[in-house]
Amino acid sequence: MKPVFKPLTETDADAAHRAAMQEKQREMHELMAAAKDKRGLTIVHTGNGKGKSTAAFGMVTRMLGHGKRCVVVQFIKSGDTATERNLRCPLLQWHRCGEGFTWDTQNRAGDIDAVRTGWEIAVQAMQNPEVSLVLLDELNIALAFDYLPVAEAIAALRARRPHQHVVITGRDAPAELIEYADLVTEMREVKHPYKSGVQAQAGIEY
Repeated sequence: MKPVFKPLTETDADAAHRAAMQEKQREMHELMAAAKDKRGLTIVHTGNGKGKSTAAFGMVTRMLGHGKRCVVVQFIKSGDTATERNLRCPLLQWHRCGEGFTWDTQNRAGDIDAVRTGWEIAVQAMQNPEVSLVLLDELNIALAFDYLPVAEAIAALRARRPHQHVVITGRDAPAELIEYADLVTEMREVKHPYKSGVQAQAGIEY
């Protein structure tokens, strides 16, 4: 005799959902209760997908909304299309220290000089007790091309103010930085309008 399978009733589905959510609630409460430490985080956004800098700028905006001082140091990128620099807030300092994409500049010595200029600003910001968040935009690119030694970058991160957050963006984050960081997000490209012949657009790419 074949077994008879009865479809779940609405009551059964509600009960199953409630049980699953209660288990998830228990897991989340355990995690939250175990999290006792509170300190500055090193956050890395990497991967070949779009949105690494955009997500970081969102963190800057959120921090400014809390009345906290932020410093943005942009490496590699030129300032011509960095529309975010038009943001006006007394709590925000913005420094452009790039000459453009490396495939356009084709000037390793010049790129290294620009990175060094930005890095000096970044280290000063990381030692400033009034700065709550430092965004090092596209620093991963500078590290990947060895414009700045990874060990030097990590040493400065270790020596920064204890409650200061640092967000680092860019493709190809070095393994040592990923290991050191507290929060790492890899953004993976699934589709991109460039592949369909669609141009970069204001407010989306720049």
